[in-house]
Amino acid sequence: MLPSTVRNPAIAGLFYPAAGDALRRQLDDLLAGADALPAAPVPAGCSPFPKAIIAPHAGYIYSGTTAARIYARLKPWRTQIRRVVLLGPTHRVSVNGLALPSVTHFRTPLGDIPLDDAGLRALRELAGVSVNDAAHAREHSLEVHLPFLQTVLDSFTLLPVAVGQATPEQVAAALSQVWGSEDTLIVISSDLSHFHPYAEAQQLDRATVDAILALRSDLTGSQACGCRPVSGLTLLARERGLTPVLVGLCNSGDTAGDRQRVVGYASFAFHEPLFL
Repeated sequence: MLPSTVRNPAIAGLFYPAAGDALRRQLDDLLAGADALPAAPVPAGCSPFPKAIIAPHAGYIYSGTTAARIYARLKPWRTQIRRVVLLGPTHRVSVNGLALPSVTHFRTPLGDIPLDDAGLRALRELAGVSVNDAAHAREHSLEVHLPFLQTVLDSFTLLPVAVGQATPEQVAAALSQVWGSEDTLIVISSDLSHFHPYAEAQQLDRATVDAILALRSDLTGSQACGCRPVSGLTLLARERGLTPVLVGLCNSGDTAGDRQRVVGYASFAFHEPLFL
């Protein structure tokens, strides 16, 4: 057996608390607030299990309430979900295609998460997929989701993918390669528009939400910073007959920021059709 190697947290103490106890309290508060809100209904003719989700990746004081709404929706499947495939955009390192890490575990203040070695090997077979630890070392778009996942799920393995300059077809091919069954959850990390005045951002983000609900796969970076992984998911969702549901929508002007330059956040669930 190869020795364990760990990707240490890069944004603990910045995007979320660095101390485990404080982090648990914040997550418990966020999830309790989400539980108190009306739940978006499951579409008729669909499995209640949310096979794929989209969630935001800002600091918890900004986007945590929107993220909590989708993560609270996973609680009934906390023992069923055994693998999480997590895709998010690169912010610090330029990547052509998709980048995987070489480590064996990702660490947060809540503990270590083992990576899905078989899934990593399967993805390395695809064109446009490389191993690039630098792309993961300080990338927040993936890390910010891990404490939520550790809180709402029991034991699971993680398949983290940093998405750079990739086409929707490349992303869809990667997702299809590791789609799995109802033990596998797909998580796509994305915020929406950036740095517009509050009312303008609301209009822009509502249009982006409508595009995602229509399963369009031509999103741009001005609509969503995770446009490439989102577009790959919507492309595959069309092919597989998934139905998206909007679960939460706000911007930083609704939470902890001013309303002159806001960032938009949304969360979605994607449900597979029921087959008789």
